[in-house]
Amino acid sequence: MSFSCGFVGLPNVGKSTLFNALSHGGAEAANFPFCTIEPNAGIAKVPDKRLAVLAELENSGRIVPSTLKFIDIAGLVRGASQGEGLGNQFLGHVRNVDAVAHVVRLFGDSNVVHVSGKVDPVDDLETIGTELMLSDLEMLEKRRDKAHKMARSNDADAKLEYELVKSLIADLENGSAPKYDREDKKIKSLVESFGLLTVKPAFICANVGEEQIADYTNCDAGKRLQEYAMAHNMEVVPVCAKLEDEFGSLSEEEAAVFMEDLGITESGLDKVIQTGYRLLDYITFFTAGPMESRAWTVTRGALAPEAAGKIHTDMCRGFIRMETVSYDDLVECGSWAKAQLAGKLRIEGKDYVVQDGDVIHVRFSV
Repeated sequence: MSFSCGFVGLPNVGKSTLFNALSHGGAEAANFPFCTIEPNAGIAKVPDKRLAVLAELENSGRIVPSTLKFIDIAGLVRGASQGEGLGNQFLGHVRNVDAVAHVVRLFGDSNVVHVSGKVDPVDDLETIGTELMLSDLEMLEKRRDKAHKMARSNDADAKLEYELVKSLIADLENGSAPKYDREDKKIKSLVESFGLLTVKPAFICANVGEEQIADYTNCDAGKRLQEYAMAHNMEVVPVCAKLEDEFGSLSEEEAAVFMEDLGITESGLDKVIQTGYRLLDYITFFTAGPMESRAWTVTRGALAPEAAGKIHTDMCRGFIRMETVSYDDLVECGSWAKAQLAGKLRIEGKDYVVQDGDVIHVRFSV
């Protein structure tokens, strides 16, 4: 799995419709609060035009793209942390995702009742933020009590966790996102093990109407949303769930024509993926041959053995070297063999930092 994204938001903002449109996951979508009871998970292929080109060059039997996992839970409401509604019960299902999409509503439709009685994405975001903080606070308080008992036995790790948890709790009680030393590998690993929702990379997914596709700020609510996003250093990804659902029923060529007529250059799925990749600093590398052309995802800065391990753990364990050529060089040369003859193929060792677009072949021995 290359990337997982959890959808959080209030009821009736279009979370499940958006989930279905992006992942074709078949989540139930209806006009009443808490329609989504059980968490829904769906898988979407990550579009990358480079794969088809590689497959043609190498006469590959199949194309295997990276994938994106979406998780959709019940809508949150104000007071969820005290048991209101159903969403808080399922926040645990998004604690292990890579990023969180805060889904808010900008579209106007009198037939779809907003749980707050009005369309106000900023108010929605403040409600979501508060409930996520309260949920994290509750979880951390339990960990604090457990770590405190362990720390009494002079366990160094327990003492570290206890002090760290106390610091994170203090931040949340002050109404701010938890802060910690991200350069300290031990502390970073501890915080990651907590699954805190308030420290995960997050962006705003604005469910807009068709008339807002080109510019979601063409209304007062959109302008306020943009101001909120800038103040909180968050990116807004405008997506029309209704149109995305229609795109899914069309062929690739038909969808392209439809988007061109609407003045859209990329689908909502593309925008969500690109935003997530930027937030997480992901890159894509490839393997290509007669059997298949496949895309793989690693974090920028990953060394060759780590990338090899994405293909198979034995490749990391028994790594010898990596043969690599950039996608652009491979396309220019026309084949792997011609790239080698042209001197474009490189032999890289364990210290090589994999680059986006690398096409690789791993030599290993176990």
